[in-house]
Amino acid sequence: MKDYSQLWNPVKPLLAPSILAANHANLLEGVKLVESLSLDWLHVDIMDGHFVPNLTFGPQTVADLRSETGLFLDVHLMLDNPHQFVEPFAKAGADLISIHVEPDYDVADTLSRIRDLGARPAIVINPKTPFEAAVPYLDQVELFLLMTVQPGFGGQSFQMPVLDKIRKAYEYRQQHNLNYRIEVDGGIDLQTVEHAYQAGADTIVSGSSFFKYPDKAEFVASFENTFNNPRT
Repeated sequence: MKDYSQLWNPVKPLLAPSILAANHANLLEGVKLVESLSLDWLHVDIMDGHFVPNLTFGPQTVADLRSETGLFLDVHLMLDNPHQFVEPFAKAGADLISIHVEPDYDVADTLSRIRDLGARPAIVINPKTPFEAAVPYLDQVELFLLMTVQPGFGGQSFQMPVLDKIRKAYEYRQQHNLNYRIEVDGGIDLQTVEHAYQAGADTIVSGSSFFKYPDKAEFVASFENTFNNPRT
């Protein structure tokens, strides 16, 4: 398994294709496409039909993906009871597990449990959730995911007001000498990526825009050009 610790030391921007937008009848094809583009990271959305109005994958899907790829598996739990599922997903091979602050459960304990299980812990907030809701956990995580759409379905439009929270996440990381990655997910395309990156995001999830783009290599090159721009 590849050592991905270099992605945190220092944090460097990257594109994270979301397998949710791939052909579900042939997920492996999507995985091999991501590998062929020399990308490191694969975002995997887990939805329960309760916390969000959609159903997607379970631990077995993650285990099957793990058996076929060495990509970093970034597993995003959109569940009413994430604390009940971190162990099966960690055992399935998730490299990172992100959990939402919105449900009623012991968030800090669950983050600690994720780390004990050998995965990297991460926290998530929805577009209407204030930045301050994540602050108590930011010294316990290795990634902070800010949803730029209401989670549940792909293909939604980027919500520009979230940019202010991305800036706060970036400033908080600087002020407190932390090194969590700042991930954004939802409505990211060749136009909105610049806004997210300039606000401070360094881990850019792209689903529908990536998988539907005719020339995937061109899409990746455009993102990487954005990452080469100085932040203003």
